[in-house]
Amino acid sequence: MFRRTFWFTAGAAAGVWATTKVNRKLRQLTPESLAAQAANKAIEAGHRLKDFALDVRDGMAQREAELDEALGLNAETDSGLPSPKLSASLEQGVPPSRRIAAIENRNNPKYTDRTAYSYNRNEDH
Repeated sequence: MFRRTFWFTAGAAAGVWATTKVNRKLRQLTPESLAAQAANKAIEAGHRLKDFALDVRDGMAQREAELDEALGLNAETDSGLPSPKLSASLEQGVPPSRRIAAIENRNNPKYTDRTAYSYNRNEDH
């Protein structure tokens, strides 16, 4: 008698467990659930890609600063002449409007600080 009760209870529990597993899997395979999963994966991939791009930008800015320092491009001359970087851009045929903007903004920290990047995509709008 106890043996039958045990196996009946074990069978009922296994049936409930299997039914719950199947229903859970069916809910995961609905179109709405699949769309939500795909959207979440796309958002995660976008965040990873943005982090990678920011790391690359930081590395580029660091390497550019190292090269500028090694080549002496950061030093201002005492004679009041523009820096070699600016004079090189003048020699390369930069349009006059951009030349004037470069001369006016060469000491402006807004244009020289390349280390701070924002995650806010709408900051320019």
